[in-house]
Amino acid sequence: MSLTKADPNKQGWEDSEFPIVCETCLGENPYVRMTKLPYGKECKICQRPYTVFRWQPGSHARHKKTEICQTCAKVKNVCQTCILDLQYGLPVEVRDKALGLKSEAPSTDINRQYFAQNLAKQTEEGDAVYDSSRLTPESRGILDQLVRNEPYYKRNRAHICSFFLKGECKRGDACPYRHELPVENEATAKQNIRDRYNGVNDPVAHKMLSRVRTGAPSLVPPEDKTVTTLFVTGVNSDITEEDFRGFFYVFGDIKSVIVSHKAKCAFINFTTRTSAELAAEKVSEVGLNLKGYSLKVVWARPKPQGTNANKSKLSSEYNT
Repeated sequence: MSLTKADPNKQGWEDSEFPIVCETCLGENPYVRMTKLPYGKECKICQRPYTVFRWQPGSHARHKKTEICQTCAKVKNVCQTCILDLQYGLPVEVRDKALGLKSEAPSTDINRQYFAQNLAKQTEEGDAVYDSSRLTPESRGILDQLVRNEPYYKRNRAHICSFFLKGECKRGDACPYRHELPVENEATAKQNIRDRYNGVNDPVAHKMLSRVRTGAPSLVPPEDKTVTTLFVTGVNSDITEEDFRGFFYVFGDIKSVIVSHKAKCAFINFTTRTSAELAAEKVSEVGLNLKGYSLKVVWARPKPQGTNANKSKLSSEYNT
């Protein structure tokens, strides 16, 4: 028995061999070099010492490290680094609202440790707190609209160089930070880890939920009156051209339906602009759900004006 396990004050300390992290935080390089520091820091949730892992997910990415212990990560089924749900890649607040779960956030340090120990024991006994079988059709539709199916490696980018913003950075291309102006609302990434974990006061979650409540802003009719096409993404191989025609035929004559299962998209081309607007208005209200799949619908882009024959040909294929 190790000295750590023998000491009753250290029995709750975590010693792990590999972190619980999502594919995005791990990075696109299959060969990652990690540093491991046993009992390197206190968990930012339960405040118990845990093994800290640190690595660089890409050549131009910033270094990342685990922020919470594995026990807390298993309790909420989240990544130890970004604190996002491992299954859906969404903030805890969004996932909990979809599952109809209430956040329990102990206020004192003793209560936090006791709460974490009870949930850890519950998890070890196989009683999963977060189960996809809890999802209702409405909740599943919300998650399908927001879920990120592919890793989002852009999240690993280096921070913006503060000296560059002042016009004082002299390192040029050798600077490990980004030389670009900040994007509006990028500050929402700066949030309290404990709030993000408990699913409260999360600005990113609030932004995502408000986007679902207000509907799809991209369904506002474009100014170009020649656009009569709706673009659908998230098309599964089970969905056919007949399925789209069966849903959209009530809004007016359909000129053509183009389905690309390889690209997981489809184009619904109406004969008149009025029919397309009626369909877009209905979809913005009730959404588009075919064969149990929640699909995203936007207006197709207008044809680009130019003399290039190849561009004109490509434009006609997607806008006929």
